[in-house]
Amino acid sequence: MLKAYAGQWCLITGASSGIGAEFARQLAVRGMHCVLAARREDRLRALAQELGAAHGTRCEIVSADLSQPRAGRELLAEVSQRGIAVELLVNNAGFGMVSSLDETDVARALELIQVNVAGLTELTLLAAKEMAHRGHGGIINIGSIVSFQPVGYMAVYAASKAYVLHFSEALWAELRAHGVTVTTLCPGTTRTEFFDQSGVPGWAERNRGQDVTSVVRTGLKAFDSGRHYVVSGWTNYLVSLAVRLATRATVVKSSMSVFRPRRP
Repeated sequence: MLKAYAGQWCLITGASSGIGAEFARQLAVRGMHCVLAARREDRLRALAQELGAAHGTRCEIVSADLSQPRAGRELLAEVSQRGIAVELLVNNAGFGMVSSLDETDVARALELIQVNVAGLTELTLLAAKEMAHRGHGGIINIGSIVSFQPVGYMAVYAASKAYVLHFSEALWAELRAHGVTVTTLCPGTTRTEFFDQSGVPGWAERNRGQDVTSVVRTGLKAFDSGRHYVVSGWTNYLVSLAVRLATRATVVKSSMSVFRPRRP
């Protein structure tokens, strides 16, 4: 939880679209300056211009590919070199992968782990150490509704988001005494490019996904309250509770119907 947003700097990964871009918009309304990081620099520039015109927000753009080892460390070094102290880190960068085992691209699966797990871990630990030393700051990590269960045909992604939730909750407990809040935002289906890039185009539209505005608003409200995690949407929250009541075998077998490949 931050005492004040206005005039402070946030660093948002995966800021070129979707949830990341919406975080930038809502934090700019609160008076924060933004470091926007992603691979698609043209989109970052367009967003920076939008925020500057609408809110007078200062924006720095950093082209970053978190699929590369040490990319998180290099990103923070670049931000520091520009004389910026990050008060709020939003780890939004990540991607999904839906496929049957025989169609799984192993290299792509390892890249997912690098971005969703290794890159997020590196950024979180390095930023958290600096924040704890200062005695203030915050981190919002993006989990998922699948942080609470394994999912057939989405095994690597669901496992990566389970890691994000457990890792972040542990740090929330450790860092509270140092003035640093770590909140995990766990969205369900959200209307972004995520599913198109994950191999199931149009999924969010067919399944009544949430809009990014409400998802980010939920995340910021939870962060302001110092909560360790929040699930966006009451239906999603109830699902996250329901999977704890069934046996683990039942949960994972039931999940297979969600993304089961269609046979020709």
